[in-house]
Amino acid sequence: MFSDALLTEARDLLAAAASKDMQIVTAESCTGGLIAALLTEIPGSSEVVDRGFVTYSNEAKQDLLGVPSDLLETHGAVSEPVCRAMALGALKNSHAELCVAVTGIAGPGGGSPEKPVGLVYIAAARRAGDVIVRKYRFGDIGRDKVRLGTVEKAVQLLRGCL
Repeated sequence: MFSDALLTEARDLLAAAASKDMQIVTAESCTGGLIAALLTEIPGSSEVVDRGFVTYSNEAKQDLLGVPSDLLETHGAVSEPVCRAMALGALKNSHAELCVAVTGIAGPGGGSPEKPVGLVYIAAARRAGDVIVRKYRFGDIGRDKVRLGTVEKAVQLLRGCL
């Protein structure tokens, strides 16, 4: 399912986190758990991966991560403030020190001129630090490519936070 290059990146991320005795939590919307699936594909990942939240609906974002309803109403699920809140909520509801959160529009439908298909926000947060949010415009390249591109960027962002 995952390329050898992506599996190598995941292995490197897990090794770096393990060397710092850090655990990782994921909060995923548009990727539907693919980041957690990639990480847990690696033998020994249970030493680093604490848990993963798949919060595809707005209700799940509120119930599991504590994303405020006013953020969702004001900015929409695919937005920097919501992605930031997802990351912070995942840290709050886990034992992990490091989090990645993603929300976006994988397509083929669901886009708009303001929020086109392929728009994705990725947040990385450390329990004792800041939240970094990046905006990506993958374009309407197909659902699978948007989702896998998001996974790749998420792993890279996490690695940069170590």
